[in-house]
Amino acid sequence: MDIVRIGVIGVGRMGQRHCRVLSNLRKTQLVGVHDQSVEVGNRVAKQFEVEFFSDVDQLLEKVDAMVLATPTPVHYEQAMKCLNKGVHILVEKPITETLEQAEMLVKLAEKQNILVQVGHIERFNPAYMELKNVLDELRPMAITLNRLSPYQGSNKDVDVVLDLMIHDTNLVLDLVGAYPERISALGLTANGGMIDHAVAQLYFRDGPILSMTASRVTEEKVRKIDVTCREAYIECDLQGKSILAHRSTIGEYINANKRGVKYRQESIVERINVPTFEPLFLELQHFTECVLENKLPFVSAKDGYMALKLAIQIRDIILNQLVEVEQPQLAGS
Repeated sequence: MDIVRIGVIGVGRMGQRHCRVLSNLRKTQLVGVHDQSVEVGNRVAKQFEVEFFSDVDQLLEKVDAMVLATPTPVHYEQAMKCLNKGVHILVEKPITETLEQAEMLVKLAEKQNILVQVGHIERFNPAYMELKNVLDELRPMAITLNRLSPYQGSNKDVDVVLDLMIHDTNLVLDLVGAYPERISALGLTANGGMIDHAVAQLYFRDGPILSMTASRVTEEKVRKIDVTCREAYIECDLQGKSILAHRSTIGEYINANKRGVKYRQESIVERINVPTFEPLFLELQHFTECVLENKLPFVSAKDGYMALKLAIQIRDIILNQLVEVEQPQLAGS
């Protein structure tokens, strides 16, 4: 195989982004798209000069791989259909709606020897990739992850744990390389029953101390990872694509104008160079390479399963003690 023939199921906002990148990616051919909305599907197909397929089975017959950019509740059904047709998959996160579905998907993919990559796109964020390089030579003692967004424009179909925090459950498992031994979590709802703000503490046998906050009730959009190490303090801005390393220098005693001995210790702030690449481009490029070279992706189906498992554990703990914030009363009501 010299070129990967790819289709896209679901051409909403994210699906259209996939189409844009795939239509310009080397060693790929965007064959066609499918969407529940015939009007949207035809419009996107025309935009990218490909065929619209009203029948998914017909699209499956013409591709080697498929991108599933559909709502989570239909991931399992669509993924299983692809696997049974021998079609490789890149499925947006979370991998499925339930752990049972994810487990069955992982087993079938292994049995059929079909590649499944899960769209945890932050793994391909150049800032995160460079952060891992920086941490190779450091010893993290504490890690804090913050993923905050305003309510307007957020995904209302699922709670904030499965919408936002699941990005970080995957990053955490990748960074630490182990599953937490103990989890504590708290959360609140401010807009009708679903979790809107969540805080989780994860405990590992050999460290580090780790905390995650995900919110869709903050007015500022934040995507940050802060790492406290013995040797330095690292600030990673996933949104701004920047990394700062704060390092201390050796203190010194100085004699200023013979007025007595003083002690001085300075801190050096190092700005780490972060390459400029679009994460979605890197993700789809990696997916294509894995299909062509028959190699395991960075974010496999099993990785997607583990990220979902951790997110569901956190969500269940929160739901047992969910705090409800009362809506403010309007003047005169």
